[in-house]
Amino acid sequence: MIAADPGRVLAEVFGYDSFRGEQEAIVRHVIAGGDAVVLMPTGGGKSICYQIPALCREGTGIVLSPLVALMHDQVAALRLVGVRAAALNSAMDPAERQRVAAAYRAGELDVLYLAPERLSAPGTVELLDEGRIALFAIDEAHCVSQWGHDFRPDYLRLGALAERWPEVPRIALTATATPETHREITERLHLERARHFVSSFDRPNIRYRIEPKGQVRKQLIDFIRGEHSGEAGIVYALSRKRVEQTAAALRDAGIDAVAYHAGLPAEERLEAQTRFLREDGVVVVATIAFGMGIDKPDVRFVAHIDLPKSVEGYYQETGRAGRDGLPSEAWMAYGLADVVQQRQFIEGGGGDQAAQASQLRHLNQMLALCESTSCRRVFLLRYFGESREEACGNCDVCLNPPRLWDATVPAQKLLSTIIRTGRERGRTYAAGQHIDVLRGVGSERVTQMRLDELSTWGIGTDLSVQQWRGIVRHLLATGLLESQGEYGVLVPTEAANAVLRGQAEVHMREEVLQRAGGRGARGESGAPKRSAAAADLTPEQAELFERLRAWRASEARKQGVPGYVVFNDATLAALAVHRPARPQELTEISGIGQVKLDRYGEAVLEVLAAG
Repeated sequence: MIAADPGRVLAEVFGYDSFRGEQEAIVRHVIAGGDAVVLMPTGGGKSICYQIPALCREGTGIVLSPLVALMHDQVAALRLVGVRAAALNSAMDPAERQRVAAAYRAGELDVLYLAPERLSAPGTVELLDEGRIALFAIDEAHCVSQWGHDFRPDYLRLGALAERWPEVPRIALTATATPETHREITERLHLERARHFVSSFDRPNIRYRIEPKGQVRKQLIDFIRGEHSGEAGIVYALSRKRVEQTAAALRDAGIDAVAYHAGLPAEERLEAQTRFLREDGVVVVATIAFGMGIDKPDVRFVAHIDLPKSVEGYYQETGRAGRDGLPSEAWMAYGLADVVQQRQFIEGGGGDQAAQASQLRHLNQMLALCESTSCRRVFLLRYFGESREEACGNCDVCLNPPRLWDATVPAQKLLSTIIRTGRERGRTYAAGQHIDVLRGVGSERVTQMRLDELSTWGIGTDLSVQQWRGIVRHLLATGLLESQGEYGVLVPTEAANAVLRGQAEVHMREEVLQRAGGRGARGESGAPKRSAAAADLTPEQAELFERLRAWRASEARKQGVPGYVVFNDATLAALAVHRPARPQELTEISGIGQVKLDRYGEAVLEVLAAG
């Protein structure tokens, strides 16, 4: 397909009236043969930035993506709107790969997806030389960053594209990049002459909530049941065992949940991913092996029950919620044990000193986000180099401002205890032992080490164990303490001296496990909470919306694709509101282009008429 006008392609193929943000500038720049680096948040419409140029330039657009498991759905979505798309990867049988190669040579493909490692496979470079390349799109470009959160060695070889095909425009795209990662993308992919397009990283439809970890599975179940019952979501856990246990606990609580991690058999992973993508209301519990490139628009929440390793990872994972722009939530519970565990992983991971220092820096920044007493969104945007002063009004800190208390004296007590156990007993301990000293909790070990003879013994009985652990966590987050070694022993930093001398104060949030406010599962009438897409519909419109969803589910099953590939929820909601009665009126609905009108128009009009 070769079309001259990108606006016309946007309307006729993808069914949208206008570009968003800098999409049009990016598209026209690449069509004209320019290189581009695009930093745009998840759900911001990155794929349009290379798909339309691939349709407007002669040849085939080559998309390099690490998402072999999702290429089928990406290709299916393009084919449904009339784009000649295919993938070439190791999961295909030889005969199918030969058919795709023949179609590429013959100029019969608009878009071809390849995994980066595919370029190293024998014959791939020669195959590309046998056809005409419209452009190279390097998706998830942050994977080239060796100090980033998701480094992939195969991405380092993509810099050679500039030398092998110097006349072919290249566009590198990512949803998460600090200024440091941005520089690495530019340098390693040899995009020094590229034009850079940096959109706002803000996702105003996502509400951020972070709370201390107590009975985390109960907290998670209460969160899902109370606020997202029957809605699709992703729950991230750190270990495979924790993933399986959490998925089982959710199922026992009546929540439709599946587990996903790299240790499961391939068929189980595929089944879990397929159910999540193609059925409504499925919750997937996963390690971070799941999620990159997930294009499901109606994920209403992302939950973390363990502390992420970095702010970049957290932001990318939470960005998988609400890609349709409708209200969604990012919820996390974290505790001191998370910090200790993460530090153990870093120190025992075998990396060199520079790598460990980078990982610890990432962890400390993640801790600072959790312990922040100011707007979460302001913190996140500043982290990615975006200046914003005003609070967002849509995070837990803005909606329920934390009550702060002067923790200077308790901090001094804790620091003094740590110093005294080291100086007077010649030992260093993890948090639990110091808290026992402060609270005067005796044990055989305490007696053996004569810890009950310390001057700080029992001076902290006014605070609970949970509050003391919160103080430890806060001092770690603010750089007054360090956690070292396999057992997470606590060591004061140089900065702690000012607190001990009374020259600096410590103010922190009160420990509150349950907070008032937030969206409830039921309104005052007791009726179940509607899905986000149907939230503003009248009862009659909501009923029509549900019938359209039922039709979509049936149609998606017939074609073996996710429901959102047929139409997303926002398109169904618009149909329920405007109730078009003629084919031409359907094209006025966002998301319905000519191909989908031809394919589904008659059936949609029948559903609307039956209402």
